[in-house]
Amino acid sequence: KLYFITYMTKSPMTKSEQLLRIDDHDFTMRPAFGGPPIPVGVDVQVESLDTISEVDMDFTMTLYLRHYWKDERLSFPSTNNQSMTFDSRLVKKIWVPDIFFVHSKRSFIHDTTTDNVMLRVYPDGNVLYSLRVTVTAMCNMDLSRFPLDTQTCSLEIESYAYTDDDLMLYWKKGNESLNTDDRISLSQFLIQKFHTTTKLAFYSSTGWYNRLYIHFTLRRHIFFFLLQTYFPATLMVMLSWVSFWIDRRAVPARVPLGITTVLTMSTIITGVNASMPRVSYIKAVDIYLWVSFVFVFLSVIEYAAVNYLTTVQERRERKLRERLPCTCGIANPDEDIMMTTGYSDMDQNTTGNYGMPENGGRQERMLAQFTIADSQTPRQVKSSRGYVNIWIDTHAIDKYSRVIFPGAYTLFNIIYWSIYS
Repeated sequence: KLYFITYMTKSPMTKSEQLLRIDDHDFTMRPAFGGPPIPVGVDVQVESLDTISEVDMDFTMTLYLRHYWKDERLSFPSTNNQSMTFDSRLVKKIWVPDIFFVHSKRSFIHDTTTDNVMLRVYPDGNVLYSLRVTVTAMCNMDLSRFPLDTQTCSLEIESYAYTDDDLMLYWKKGNESLNTDDRISLSQFLIQKFHTTTKLAFYSSTGWYNRLYIHFTLRRHIFFFLLQTYFPATLMVMLSWVSFWIDRRAVPARVPLGITTVLTMSTIITGVNASMPRVSYIKAVDIYLWVSFVFVFLSVIEYAAVNYLTTVQERRERKLRERLPCTCGIANPDEDIMMTTGYSDMDQNTTGNYGMPENGGRQERMLAQFTIADSQTPRQVKSSRGYVNIWIDTHAIDKYSRVIFPGAYTLFNIIYWSIYS
């Protein structure tokens, strides 16, 4: 009875093992041990490219990894040349290539609903070993042109234990060994191309190994960053120019406008840097944001200069009005001095009123007219009248800023986009 139970338990496994003669060989050794290296062909079907992380400098890919080799120890007689397919249970009992992903951070074989592993054995000993894997691997990115950049990442496949003297790893069909799903897409990147290469990797302690590379090139979509970063920054700079058209004496209007644009630019810069790795070089987006920040900051400094010069001008005009009328240093006792003060284009009472709007060529100025008349020649009073004009134009800085600031920022944008686009 015990013998019957043992027979019924081992019968399913023994049948397949007997067919493949599992017990007749030592599968801890590679095929043709002691002879030439065993060729192992590889092809890959990329199912999805899940995530690309600039912060962690890595990518996650799900793929079907297939190995092809010949192990005559697994050959079996067949009348119809039909292959046999097995699951992961037989994989643990035979020799399979010890492939691993170089520079991988995490990887796993899918196991829903069962282990996603397939082993197919042909009568002549050819073997197909396929598994579905998700791997997260390192990708060294150069972000100096971010977000107008193009990145190239690589997935590297290599044998862990067998050098090129024991195992020759190669792409089974060259570039055609790599197939991708046409539906693969990423939110931030455009996948430009996939291609494969093969190189030898050297380790000083163990020797040379065949290494297979899957390269894929990604170009970043710029539209998201135009909406989230470039347009807001540009609008903040343009908003700071509004203060050039506001009355310079309207301090409650101009100061909060300048401070608001500066703080908004600081928020934009902080938000962009929070989602980026802390690299030691300047990125393209940093150049744009910081130049924009400088323009906004200079608009605040411009108003500080205008306000200061306005105060200085008011003091000078106040002192000038206190001196009128005066002898103006004329020391001719034979002459009677008559002084009349007049203001061109405005009343005397409105001189120094900086809230006046500009009409055509009107400028704030004070015209001091000094009339020097000779008492003995009354007709010469009109002919000897002299004018001394004192021009005071504190609108000049605002006027120039209305042209210089937009012109300089436009020139910067032309240079920036011509370099990075």
